Amino acid sequence: MAGFRTALATGPWQTAVESCLATLGPQPGGSLGFLYVTDHLAGALPAILEALTKGTGTADWVGTVGLGVAGQDAGGAPAEPFDEPALAVMLTDLPADSYRLIDRIEGSAAPFAAASGAWLAAAQPTLGLVHGDPRNPRASAIVADIATATGAYLVGGLTASRAGLPQLAGTLTEGGVSGVLFAQGVGVATGLSQGCTPIGPARAVTEADRTIVKAIDGRPAVEALRQDLGDAPTPGEPVLIALPVAGSDTADYLVRNLGGIDPARGWLAVGAEVAAGQSIRFVRRNRAAAIADLERMLDRLGRQAGGNAGAIKGGVYVSCVARGPHLFGPDAAELKLIRARLGNFPLVGFFANGEICRGRLYTHTGVLTLFL
Repeated sequence: MAGFRTALATGPWQTAVESCLATLGPQPGGSLGFLYVTDHLAGALPAILEALTKGTGTADWVGTVGLGVAGQDAGGAPAEPFDEPALAVMLTDLPADSYRLIDRIEGSAAPFAAASGAWLAAAQPTLGLVHGDPRNPRASAIVADIATATGAYLVGGLTASRAGLPQLAGTLTEGGVSGVLFAQGVGVATGLSQGCTPIGPARAVTEADRTIVKAIDGRPAVEALRQDLGDAPTPGEPVLIALPVAGSDTADYLVRNLGGIDPARGWLAVGAEVAAGQSIRFVRRNRAAAIADLERMLDRLGRQAGGNAGAIKGGVYVSCVARGPHLFGPDAAELKLIRARLGNFPLVGFFANGEICRGRLYTHTGVLTLFL
């Protein structure tokens, strides 16, 4: 398996790039680079890309912007800089024919699949890392279309930024979905960790109008919410909506915001379109549950790596902006849990406006991809 090297730095972009190049060392760069910057540096991304390309010799880059980035500082300690200028970079020397960049896709993935047909047939990609523009209302559908057109298992996330929303896929782009596919011969393992815990049973939506849930189990939706909450709501633990994934054998669910309550009519506003007959349940965003689920996911990935931390060559972690220090606590607590369970390996990532796994768009989750 190819090698991976990583670096992370904070501060003005020129200083941060110089620090990262010093950490990466004088050896030749890789064939592929991963680059994530905080939104403080979104406007400088063209200059950062040019400087890193010149300093490493790496021509192919993928990445985007987050409200925070993830990686290891110059001393090798896990770091999650939020709300400050920061960038995280990882290089790998994968063979050039073992990956293929995905240019911006704003509509159908069919033209990309047709243009890449020979490579897709030969490489039979098993994994794709993609980044989407949250302004594009079709981002989730585009991700699903790419997964279908390429046959790859897609992971990644939506750009999170208060400034520009650029992505990297060879060149700078925005507006759609872009990223990279990895050939079948690239060893990978992925895991999804939820950040919420159910507070009631799965129920049936019996009346709905797009994003308004009017009735659950044949009664006003608010009554079901009140029953599951009980008499003592837990302060500081937001209540959200979980939509179980049809056909999943892993109790998988998509978390969406509870947008509002109409107590007079007993309706709930939900951050997704819901139809009568669909399953629904209420969940809380909860630190203890998030830690337990992250540890469960990490233990499973450890077993996939054969119980050998040395088998993990590198990783990419995409976590929700509501996780990180906001849920797990300060001092890179979320990344330290990953290191405690899986050992020390090169890792980069970002805190996203929505996470992608299994070709679907999630929220409040963490998605870890390991290269083995």
